[in-house]
Amino acid sequence: MPPIELVLAENQALKGRVETLSEKVADLEMQLALFKRQQFGSGKNERQDKTQLTLGLGQAEPPPVEARTETVSYERSRPGVPRRACGEVFAHLPVKETIELIPAEVQADPDLYERIGEETSFEVDVVAPALFKRLIVRPKYRHVLDRSRPPLVAAALKRPVDGGYASAGLIAYVVLSKYAHHLPLYRQEQMSACWGAKLSRKTMADWVAMAGEWLQPIYHRMRAGLLAGSYLQADETPMKCQDPDAPSGKTSQGYLWAISRPGGDVVFDWRMSRRHDEVNSLLAGFGGILQADGYQAYARFAEANPQVIRVGCFAHARRGFHEALETAPVAAGFMLRLIGHLYHMEREWDEKQISPGERTCRRQRDFELTLRLLKKAAALLARRSRPKSPLGQACTYLLNQWQTLVAHCDHGCTRIDNNLMENAIRGSALGKKNFLFIGHPKAGDRSAIIYSIIASCARRQIDALAYLRDVLSRLPAMTTADDLDVLTPARWQPVPALVP
Repeated sequence: MPPIELVLAENQALKGRVETLSEKVADLEMQLALFKRQQFGSGKNERQDKTQLTLGLGQAEPPPVEARTETVSYERSRPGVPRRACGEVFAHLPVKETIELIPAEVQADPDLYERIGEETSFEVDVVAPALFKRLIVRPKYRHVLDRSRPPLVAAALKRPVDGGYASAGLIAYVVLSKYAHHLPLYRQEQMSACWGAKLSRKTMADWVAMAGEWLQPIYHRMRAGLLAGSYLQADETPMKCQDPDAPSGKTSQGYLWAISRPGGDVVFDWRMSRRHDEVNSLLAGFGGILQADGYQAYARFAEANPQVIRVGCFAHARRGFHEALETAPVAAGFMLRLIGHLYHMEREWDEKQISPGERTCRRQRDFELTLRLLKKAAALLARRSRPKSPLGQACTYLLNQWQTLVAHCDHGCTRIDNNLMENAIRGSALGKKNFLFIGHPKAGDRSAIIYSIIASCARRQIDALAYLRDVLSRLPAMTTADDLDVLTPARWQPVPALVP
């Protein structure tokens, strides 16, 4: 080959390599920018010093800014919901103490003054938790006429912990503090000294385990009710656990799988993996509309079960374009406006409280133009963008999930996103940041049960403490002949108990 052709071939090869490396550098810069936003962005990590951005991450020291004083005036309209006054917020609180302030002059000579009115205000105070004992007396009686009869004494109260001293209220408080307020048991052990007596962490762990066992039948009824329905939302969240079979000091990766229905119960299921087979056992027997993200396990389940109709999540599709705003503001902004138009129509229909049948008709009629533009723009942008760029990935995700997204037009009972499900699992995500991991794989089951109860109470705006206190006090006295369905959050009605 002549020398000139060798040079041209080598030059062409180098150009291709430069182009490949340029794309790789662009991808790495995008990943670095995302990492910096997650690590040092506002509110992400308060322990990180913003000056660390200058340590080898390509962030230059910002130039000094000249101090200026400027007066700015503008008008701002208040949001639609007016802010409530303090008197309205605390109007339901009971008045436990009244303080009357009398001027010193009146106290010195009260006969010279007459009361003509008063001015009132209030302050809100709090009483810290305090342990107390409830004395339970069971008098013994003997028959007066027949002394041969054995003495009579009332049956002992049945408690969640047989033979223990903990009431249902105390167990409910410990359980709720851990799983709803994200206080690990070691912190509750430290705090309990201020309540009047120090409670052992081991003892509280036994109470939590006992509560999970008592609540298990209710949990199974909630799960069966969801699987018997026609519409499910599903998601999963990772959670570490201490596995005795793992090497010393190491944790294993587990998952809390969750299913729910808008306005219905939320049920968690603890699994040690995220394999596709887990979905088959989690949703065994379900036939209806299944809404989830783009995880292929849900798609495989729908393919293997023809009675299952899969719908997608516009929030997941929207998220990719929001992340692409920094690198492609015009194109990503256009896609976000199109998706936002769908949400705008959904909000209007929610306010009018239209029926599912009417919503189906309106989606088929009013979504058509927006969806057509959305798909056409995504296909065009996907061809013009690098596949690994934020915009390219967002377009690819949208097109891959297109059939599940447009399926909402045939089902007016669905929500167009899975946000309700993600909000329901947020409590577990906050909790694992505090207690870091579950102490044992078997403990994951009781965590799933308790999280299910708490999340389902929150869905129905039920006071979880009142619910657990009542249910844990009633369950020990019930038998298999009793109707446990009345104790599910969906049907629960508080009943005045002899022992609160």
